[in-house]
Amino acid sequence: MTAVEDRKSRDGATPSPRPRRERRERGFVAFRTALTAWLSRPLASFHLILALTGVLTVIGIVMVLSASSVASYDPKTNSGIYALFTKHVVFVAIGAVVFWVGLRINLERIRQLSASMMVVCIGLLMLVLTPLGSDVNGSQGWFKIGSVLSFQPVEAAKVALAFWGAHILVIKYNVINQWRHLLVPVVPISLLVFALVMMQPDLGATVTLAVVLLALLWFAGAPKRLFGVILAGGLAGVLVLALTAPYRLKRVLSFLSPDADKLGDGLQANQAKLALADGGLFGKGLGQGASNWGYLPNVQNDFIFALIGEELGFIGCAVVLGLFAGIAIVGLRIATRNLDPWIRIVAGTLTVFLVAQAGINIGYVIGLLPVTGVTLPLISYGGTSLVITMLIMGILANAARHEPEAVAALRSQGPGKFGRLLRLPAPDPYRPPAKRKGTTGRGAAPRAARPAPRAARPAAAQERRRSVRQRGTAQRGSAQRGSAEPGRRTPVRGTAQRGAPKRGNANRRGHR
Repeated sequence: MTAVEDRKSRDGATPSPRPRRERRERGFVAFRTALTAWLSRPLASFHLILALTGVLTVIGIVMVLSASSVASYDPKTNSGIYALFTKHVVFVAIGAVVFWVGLRINLERIRQLSASMMVVCIGLLMLVLTPLGSDVNGSQGWFKIGSVLSFQPVEAAKVALAFWGAHILVIKYNVINQWRHLLVPVVPISLLVFALVMMQPDLGATVTLAVVLLALLWFAGAPKRLFGVILAGGLAGVLVLALTAPYRLKRVLSFLSPDADKLGDGLQANQAKLALADGGLFGKGLGQGASNWGYLPNVQNDFIFALIGEELGFIGCAVVLGLFAGIAIVGLRIATRNLDPWIRIVAGTLTVFLVAQAGINIGYVIGLLPVTGVTLPLISYGGTSLVITMLIMGILANAARHEPEAVAALRSQGPGKFGRLLRLPAPDPYRPPAKRKGTTGRGAAPRAARPAPRAARPAAAQERRRSVRQRGTAQRGSAQRGSAEPGRRTPVRGTAQRGAPKRGNANRRGHR
């Protein structure tokens, strides 16, 4: 007789197997516990930023190679199939250096130079409107350096506005509930930048700049009713700008009725939807999409997400969306875990800017928004946009190393593998500025510098302060009693204490 049969005969019933649902829940709980433990590590945010940046950059390199191989070939200019891909790899190499600089630079130094950065960017935006600027695709917003390199100053202006705006709002943190301190000078300077960009004209860049301004005000703690006013004014401004320019009006009309002119103004939008539909669940495979052969113009720039859907399918699109959702979660995690108010505002603003730009690009590719010409961060082909985006990711990784737990770990346990490899200095712990007595208004210290509440102070400190108050009350009472006696002079406090040290000690012992 086997063991199972023997157990049957003894118990009189077949032993029930372990429920499958219980095992499944136990596995999920174990996975959740392991994930929570890993995320609670001091440098988890830093490692996640590195991983997200690397994966998105690799996806961009692969998709640019697939999208540009046909468009690069031109027998008239002896241009091979790898011409655009080679330029993109050069931009990625430059962006990697900029990422390392953003990761290594002192964030306090960036804050000190933010005003100078803003002035330089405004000067460049004015200079690009002169004959020194170049017109590309109907927008005079580029500086061309030779026949290979080009620079778009509006991309740098987005980051400079985030740095400088956060600096001003932190200085005015205690008076931010007053409208004149909240709006001046951040909003007027932002409107000046908007006007310079619209003179190029570039509506897509103006929209992303408006996202930066709104994120700055949100993370600084502006009143919520202000955002309703700004959004209403912004929608009215976009509507007026769209109706006053003929090419922008055509884009709006093609968005409202995409089938009216399938081979004209609605060509890109319709071809992008067809590419996404042809991809199905798993896609046709890398290099097998029809969009590469001119069916979708500028597929390597603004519509590369459509090629991802065609060649990698719904799974590839879901992976890209998940990676940008990861940037949103990790960026906001960095913003909430930092103590420095300037780092908090900058990290939150840059995160919202990147995710919003990706959302705008994906939105008009799938037909939810009008076409605005905004690139997909880290994936689309481009020079200035790619380099500036990698700088932003470097700043976010630097901010992740300034979390209190990360600072303590790096200063006590060493820089770690990545720190030694990249030669990163140990971050300094955050020290709030000392609050000066009698300062109000603009000279007031930030809220982060306020002393701890009375209940949160150590017991020893509270006991010392209580004993000092009681001692002062006793001395004032004795002085009043001495002055009430007729014909007796009240001695000066310092003379009495120096002249009768024993009596003072006895009084203190008696008081205790």
